[in-house]
Amino acid sequence: MSDTNGPDQSTTETIADPAAEALAQKDAAKKPGASLIRSSLVNSSLTLVSRFAGFLRDLVIGYRMGASIGPAGDAFYTALMFPNLFRRIFGEGAFAAAFQPAYVRALAQDGKEAADKLAEEAMAGLAAITILLTIVCQLAMPWLMLVISSGYVTDPAKFKLAVMLTQITMPYLPCMAIYAHLSGVLNSHGRFIVSGIAPVLLNIVMLLFVFPQSDPVAASIWASAGVVTAGLFQVGLLWWGVTKSGSHVRLCWPTLNPQIRALIGKAVPGALSASAFQVNIFISGILASQIAGARTWLNAADRLYQLPVGLVGVAIGVALLPRLSRAVHTGDEADASSAMDEAITFAMAFTLPAAAAMVAMPFFIIDGLFTRGAFLAVDSHHTAAVLLQYGWGAPAFVLMQIINRAFYARQDTKTPMRVAMTQVAANVVLGLILFRFIGAAGIAAATSAASWLSVVQMLLILKGRGFYTPSALAWARMGRILAASVLLGLVLAGANYLRPSIEGVLAPISFGHAKEPALALTALAALPLYAVLLFALGGVTPAELKGVLRRKAR
Repeated sequence: MSDTNGPDQSTTETIADPAAEALAQKDAAKKPGASLIRSSLVNSSLTLVSRFAGFLRDLVIGYRMGASIGPAGDAFYTALMFPNLFRRIFGEGAFAAAFQPAYVRALAQDGKEAADKLAEEAMAGLAAITILLTIVCQLAMPWLMLVISSGYVTDPAKFKLAVMLTQITMPYLPCMAIYAHLSGVLNSHGRFIVSGIAPVLLNIVMLLFVFPQSDPVAASIWASAGVVTAGLFQVGLLWWGVTKSGSHVRLCWPTLNPQIRALIGKAVPGALSASAFQVNIFISGILASQIAGARTWLNAADRLYQLPVGLVGVAIGVALLPRLSRAVHTGDEADASSAMDEAITFAMAFTLPAAAAMVAMPFFIIDGLFTRGAFLAVDSHHTAAVLLQYGWGAPAFVLMQIINRAFYARQDTKTPMRVAMTQVAANVVLGLILFRFIGAAGIAAATSAASWLSVVQMLLILKGRGFYTPSALAWARMGRILAASVLLGLVLAGANYLRPSIEGVLAPISFGHAKEPALALTALAALPLYAVLLFALGGVTPAELKGVLRRKAR
């Protein structure tokens, strides 16, 4: 029952189209030494830049707005949640998944001019729908807020501020829908850098708008205005990128010609499927609104657990699908299984240590990063409880990004959808139960449990159909990676216990700010320690890692 409220597009993922990704991979493969996993490093690098910029943004927002001491923090993250909910359904979800395959086919069969005509007509229709939806939501926002954040009713100041901020941020919806659409055009031409840079713009503009403000309410208003301003900049950047790529996507009036009707027909089932995922956000939003500060705690923890998902799960998944698609197409099941083993092994090598840190020292991490200004120590304790519950689910979040590629490579999108529906049901039921006992942390615990359920379901289905079962070697390596991560976790738990002593040593040279350097020192020590443990136990060898990064695309 995730409550991902931030407008960070760097980890948002649509159902990938094998034809589109294969076209992009074909362009990449023309370069000497191109590698499936190495090619994903470009995406990971841009994601990393965006993630750190977003992390810095959230630190400043927490410092200026706080969480539980006033209405600004929760109201602002509510204002981000609502347009993002529709964005995931219409912009980056159903419509994008329907448009990109059609655009790739038009590009291949009818030529660039026909493809560009389809792109501009589709953009006009998407813009018209999202602008109309934005206007309706802005006018109806006081009544909508009674549904999406019923807990705010007892706090009139927070309710009024949330309504106003959401009305300000709603125009971000058409901006983001057009941005996602133009990204699909660029990605279809094998160009990913511009669309990867665009999320950084959002974080930079919001920082510039928020940082000068000292009053929490003023900061929330300026931050909301920054979201819309950044959306306009993102559209401009993507339009420039599309033009530079040689495509010509112009403004035009919306029309319902046969091609657009076909797109809408394909998008509607996807929208219904995407809507099921948003039930989690909807229910968790209602629950979070019952506790002052809960939305801000969830967002802060979300920023951290999404790092391995974006940097590892999505990046490796994008590199994996073209290889799987080729292997399935040629009937080379051995290579398909080998690709899955390789992807899962390396994903866990990067994800399990991150999970170990989130479980072993959640308050150490949150306190060192967030406790300052209006973000109080009590907020850090609650956020740490949420982070711990997300921590043990992080490997499942990453595995889902990889395992579903085994279905997409076989052009099976129905099975992942059915599994997702089960996940939604489990998420809602568990969230409602656990929230009663452990509050906001119960929302995170429900998300983690439901995600592991989905991983087990997908693996059993793949095994039952004879498509994939992890090899004995893969199981052995994952066991060694797990052992290295557990040992790292024990060391980090010890560091967490000795934290007062570490800060005491650093206090004389840190000008009274010992918690930040203590966290940095612990992290810097953990990195080489984990590498030594991983290589010593044989989870991954240096030669294997080097070979994967150098392997040429076949």
